[in-house]
Amino acid sequence: MTVSGTLPLSGIKVVDLTRILSGPFCTMLLGDMGADVVKIESPGEGDPIRRQGTIIKGLSTYFASFNRNKRSMALDLRSDEGKQVLAALLEKADVLVENFRPGVLDAMGFDVARLDALNPRLVVASINGYGSSGPYAQRPAFDFIAQAMSGFMSLNGSEGDTPIRTGIPACDLVAGLYAAFGIVNALRARDLTGRGQRVEAAMVDSIMSLFAWYASDHLATGEAAVRSGNDHPITAPYGQFTASDGEIAVAPSTEAVLERFLAEIGLADVRHDPRFTTNTLRMKHRDELNALINTRVLADTQANWVERLNRAGVPCGIVKNLAEAFTDPQVLHREMVLPVEHPGHGVVRMLGFPVKLSETPCRVRHPAPGHGEHTAQIVEDWQLSCGELLARQQPETTAP
Repeated sequence: MTVSGTLPLSGIKVVDLTRILSGPFCTMLLGDMGADVVKIESPGEGDPIRRQGTIIKGLSTYFASFNRNKRSMALDLRSDEGKQVLAALLEKADVLVENFRPGVLDAMGFDVARLDALNPRLVVASINGYGSSGPYAQRPAFDFIAQAMSGFMSLNGSEGDTPIRTGIPACDLVAGLYAAFGIVNALRARDLTGRGQRVEAAMVDSIMSLFAWYASDHLATGEAAVRSGNDHPITAPYGQFTASDGEIAVAPSTEAVLERFLAEIGLADVRHDPRFTTNTLRMKHRDELNALINTRVLADTQANWVERLNRAGVPCGIVKNLAEAFTDPQVLHREMVLPVEHPGHGVVRMLGFPVKLSETPCRVRHPAPGHGEHTAQIVEDWQLSCGELLARQQPETTAP
């Protein structure tokens, strides 16, 4: 692997007005790719997640995990001085990322016309719940609300269950991911046109884009999806089965793979049972087929089934908890757990980089910043003439 000193987004200056999760996840991705991310935090309070999650030696590991590769500037955006400093930053920046409710940035004095006047090459990215227009634009939104309103919760769990949210904040994260994707595309478009543009990623839009066959089937038939738990909604058998020492996941996704699966577990003749000859029939009699499969799977261990079925070309894996997953040799080989030294706080273990670039791989250039740690450094590096303005700010306890 070639490790170049230049990362893909080296030289790109990002002003980050985001907090909590969706926005910080987006700007972390940009920072991991080399962007100079300046995280603007209100004096006194800063990003609320500095005080959430597991706190070790005064450091929130939640905050540390989503704010690496950033620098922090303390700036009171409710003061005239703070707004003047922000304007000076935006004149030099390539990207502005915000996750305020629609209209807040305009009310601060940074509407489309003002931003265009300050810097016509600026890419402005907004992350919100429902989008900046439409009947719900002004509603507050969090991940749980987006999961509910999008229909996503209706897809989770088993038939007869109440709708259930996913454990992970999926709407927050996918909106942040789409925003980062949109920003990179807008930067490329700027190379061609010379102008920046607006990028918007709404949580509800973002999660609905992942509905796959649920969306295509509903839009074709008008029928509501039926929750199928760990079984697959459109093919059978496919799902979770019980070995002698725990659960395994098996995915015989085609007829050929299904034949290999049934043969390996000693049920080859099942293919000739009139209840199971087609996928439509197997879906209708799925409970009966799963019961037959479980009687065979119970006869061997998780490890043996994983070895036997994968050798036969049948996708199979152990159903693991987080402790097992984060110590898995493949996960460790892929460097999906990174130890990051935080001066004064010790080492924080966090998720690694899911995207691997062969020539310019991501790396942790610096850990999550202390609150306002780099204010003076940023003024110097960005060549801002606003030291006095920063000194005259009056601290506020709440962000705009």
